[in-house]
Amino acid sequence: MDISSKVAAIRDHFNLNNFSFSKRIGVTGTTVDSIINGRPQSDGSRKKTKPGYDVLSSIINEFDINPDYLFGKSEIMSLKRKNSYQVYSGVPQVVATDELGNENIVYVPIKARAGYLNGYGDMDFIQKLSSFHMPHLSDGTFRCFEVQGNSMVRTFFDGDLVFGKYVEGFSEVKDGRVYVIISKNDGIVLKRVINRIEEKGKLILKSDNKDGNYPTYTINADEVMEMWYVTMFASKQMPEPVDVYERLHDLESKVVELEERLGKTE
Repeated sequence: MDISSKVAAIRDHFNLNNFSFSKRIGVTGTTVDSIINGRPQSDGSRKKTKPGYDVLSSIINEFDINPDYLFGKSEIMSLKRKNSYQVYSGVPQVVATDELGNENIVYVPIKARAGYLNGYGDMDFIQKLSSFHMPHLSDGTFRCFEVQGNSMVRTFFDGDLVFGKYVEGFSEVKDGRVYVIISKNDGIVLKRVINRIEEKGKLILKSDNKDGNYPTYTINADEVMEMWYVTMFASKQMPEPVDVYERLHDLESKVVELEERLGKTE
């Protein structure tokens, strides 16, 4: 195997496509494509680009790759055995793109939640999910999750859609914000989060529903596989009018009735 085939094997081992692989190592998708597939030539052939030192160093460090594997001196790819779950990383394991290479928003409905826990890093699984593009959600990688249950009632309801931006590191998690958390033990949950990673290596997860059935609990950092910061949502629930509006409506009605009475006496 030449070095381009070795790079392709590493990409496939981690269930990535060229675009998501390029984000992990900090280069463009075009750079990875030119290494693996080659650049088109005037005669119709393709010439593969040899990866430079910086690219190889990024691959080795990001994926803990055995350098001897890349240079044909060993058949052992990884320096250590990977866990069955991928560790939390700065970019999603897999992203969906359109024919122009622009990122799409992958939609995760309730019926796909169980499969997502095992398939979040599986390119074939992600590609089978519906995806779409929203022009104003372009600054980052976004995913759409269907809300299940009533733990966040008052803010989100069963069947609502939340749009989350991928969190690149625990330092970005801000207290009091709402996140979709994908974890080994709890699957997919929507919670308000308090960040205690630095002090205790934990996140505190809180529900907005205060009926007593949804207690606050903690989750260890090493259980978290993905986090998505909720930036937007869509709901079928129309909010009830607050007290001040009800009083204004009542006052308006009384003013109308008073005007009608005054009009009849003139």
